[in-house]
Amino acid sequence: MAEDKGKIAQKAPYVMEVEPGTHAWCACGHSANQPYCDGSHKGTGFKPVVEKVEESKKVAWCGCKQTGTPPFCDGTHKDL
Repeated sequence: MAEDKGKIAQKAPYVMEVEPGTHAWCACGHSANQPYCDGSHKGTGFKPVVEKVEESKKVAWCGCKQTGTPPFCDGTHKDL
Protein backbone atom coordinates (compact mmCIF):
# COMPACT_ATOMS: atom_id res chain seq x y z
CA MET A 1 0.00 0.00 0.00
CA ALA A 2 1.39 3.37 -0.97
CA GLU A 3 1.82 5.95 1.78
CA ASP A 4 -0.44 8.38 -0.06
CA LYS A 5 -3.28 5.84 -0.11
CA GLY A 6 -5.67 5.13 2.72
CA LYS A 7 -6.15 2.04 4.87
CA ILE A 8 -8.01 -0.75 3.06
CA ALA A 9 -11.55 -0.71 4.46
CA GLN A 10 -12.66 -3.68 2.33
CA LYS A 11 -11.42 -5.40 -0.83
CA ALA A 12 -14.59 -4.68 -2.78
CA PRO A 13 -16.54 -1.58 -3.77
CA TYR A 14 -19.50 -0.21 -1.83
CA VAL A 15 -22.19 -0.49 -4.47
CA MET A 16 -25.32 1.45 -3.52
CA GLU A 17 -28.12 3.65 -4.72
CA VAL A 18 -27.39 7.27 -3.84
CA GLU A 19 -29.73 10.21 -3.74
CA PRO A 20 -28.95 13.62 -5.20
CA GLY A 21 -26.77 15.76 -2.99
CA THR A 22 -23.22 16.15 -1.75
CA HIS A 23 -21.44 13.04 -0.49
CA ALA A 24 -18.07 13.00 1.29
CA TRP A 25 -16.20 9.74 0.47
CA CYS A 26 -13.74 8.54 3.10
CA ALA A 27 -10.23 8.55 1.60
CA CYS A 28 -8.33 7.52 4.74
CA GLY A 29 -10.11 4.20 5.32
CA HIS A 30 -10.64 4.79 9.06
CA SER A 31 -14.27 6.00 9.01
CA ALA A 32 -16.76 3.89 10.96
CA ASN A 33 -19.38 5.07 8.44
CA GLN A 34 -17.88 3.56 5.24
CA PRO A 35 -17.84 4.57 2.48
CA TYR A 36 -18.55 8.03 3.85
CA CYS A 37 -16.35 10.30 5.93
CA ASP A 38 -17.00 10.57 9.68
CA GLY A 39 -14.06 12.87 10.46
CA SER A 40 -11.64 10.06 11.43
CA HIS A 41 -9.00 11.57 9.11
CA LYS A 42 -8.41 14.53 11.44
CA GLY A 43 -4.72 14.76 12.28
CA THR A 44 -3.67 12.82 9.18
CA GLY A 45 -2.76 14.05 5.71
CA PHE A 46 -6.06 12.79 4.34
CA LYS A 47 -9.28 14.61 3.58
CA PRO A 48 -12.52 13.31 2.09
CA VAL A 49 -13.33 13.50 -1.59
CA VAL A 50 -16.56 15.47 -2.00
CA GLU A 51 -18.76 14.28 -4.85
CA LYS A 52 -21.89 16.08 -5.99
CA VAL A 53 -24.54 13.68 -7.29
CA GLU A 54 -27.12 15.33 -9.54
CA GLU A 55 -29.64 12.49 -9.80
CA SER A 56 -30.46 9.21 -8.05
CA LYS A 57 -28.17 6.49 -9.38
CA LYS A 58 -26.19 3.38 -8.48
CA VAL A 59 -22.60 4.17 -7.50
CA ALA A 60 -19.59 1.91 -6.84
CA TRP A 61 -17.61 3.79 -4.18
CA CYS A 62 -14.05 2.51 -3.78
CA GLY A 63 -13.73 0.36 -0.66
CA CYS A 64 -10.01 -0.42 -0.82
CA LYS A 65 -8.98 3.27 -0.95
CA GLN A 66 -6.31 2.42 -3.55
CA THR A 67 -8.29 3.44 -6.67
CA GLY A 68 -6.78 5.58 -9.38
CA THR A 69 -10.18 7.24 -9.88
CA PRO A 70 -11.29 8.43 -6.43
CA PRO A 71 -13.95 8.23 -5.12
CA PHE A 72 -15.04 5.49 -7.52
CA CYS A 73 -13.94 1.87 -7.84
CA ASP A 74 -11.62 1.14 -10.76
CA GLY A 75 -11.02 -2.54 -9.95
CA THR A 76 -7.70 -2.01 -8.14
CA HIS A 77 -8.95 -4.18 -5.25
CA LYS A 78 -8.65 -7.27 -7.49
CA ASP A 79 -4.83 -6.93 -7.37
CA LEU A 80 -4.47 -6.46 -3.60
